[in-house]
Amino acid sequence: MTKHCPSPVSPSLQCEGDGFPNDYGSRDSIIRANAKKEWKRRRRGQIKTSGSCSSWDRGPVRAQSGTERQQADFGLSGGAAMRCSTLLAIFTGVLLYLVLGALVFRALEAPLEEKEHTQLIKDTMDFLFNHSCVDIHDLKKYVEKVLGAEGAGVSAKAAMANETFATNWDVASALFFSGTIITTIGYGNISPKSNGGKLFCIFYALVGIPLFGILLAGVGDHLGTALRNTVAKIEKLFLKWHVSPTIVRVISAVLSILLGCLLFVAVPIFVFQKVEDWSLLESAYFVVITLTTVGFGDYVAGKQTARTYLAFFNIS
Repeated sequence: MTKHCPSPVSPSLQCEGDGFPNDYGSRDSIIRANAKKEWKRRRRGQIKTSGSCSSWDRGPVRAQSGTERQQADFGLSGGAAMRCSTLLAIFTGVLLYLVLGALVFRALEAPLEEKEHTQLIKDTMDFLFNHSCVDIHDLKKYVEKVLGAEGAGVSAKAAMANETFATNWDVASALFFSGTIITTIGYGNISPKSNGGKLFCIFYALVGIPLFGILLAGVGDHLGTALRNTVAKIEKLFLKWHVSPTIVRVISAVLSILLGCLLFVAVPIFVFQKVEDWSLLESAYFVVITLTTVGFGDYVAGKQTARTYLAFFNIS
């Protein structure tokens, strides 16, 4: 028994004057089950065929996929462009956050600063009263020199006590400073003062920061792989106990966060508290400011024996 194959589908639909396909409703359209659907889609402008003579064809129209429609809904074009209204909303939020921070810090810090200022005036008057032979103008000049020397990195306390000179640029301190450059922390407690040092610091940072970024990416990749493997084993263990997959994912996320906080926050806090003899708040403040690469420089591990492990902490 021989099989009869349907006639080949025509390559394109021809148009009549009224805009309907020639084969609309014909035997060929019956063989081509999608002919009517394609014609309706062209009427809606979703398909544009070359050489079309229909009156409803008014230019090149391209069907939008679901992803493209989502990008249009979110104001994304070219893959990453953000809608102006969204950008303005984010900018307003950041601006309000800055204003909030300014008001809170001013309310907390200004009274303490005023108190210290009043106390310094009182101490200065007491000093001049007890040492009447000292002229206030000479004292002012001397204090300015002391402050200038401190800004240059000289220990004024050691100089006034006539102690032996000790440089801030020993090997451990220089290593610590180099670590603050490539990690972009920049405490500011030590910095180059010579022109040669400043010029070298520029090129050292331009090369060292990307180099450290590559190292950090590699280390993060290995740590992430190890963490994912550990979490996967824990998930399998919970799934064997017939725990809900949603609960397992929540537990995995919580364990990952807790492990990261333990390794990079909790342990360093207690280490610096012990070694530097800081309070728990001071140590936590220093660790968070360091990890976020803010690096104010008001708290720095200043002991010479601590510089090596501090440089390691900066890199880690």
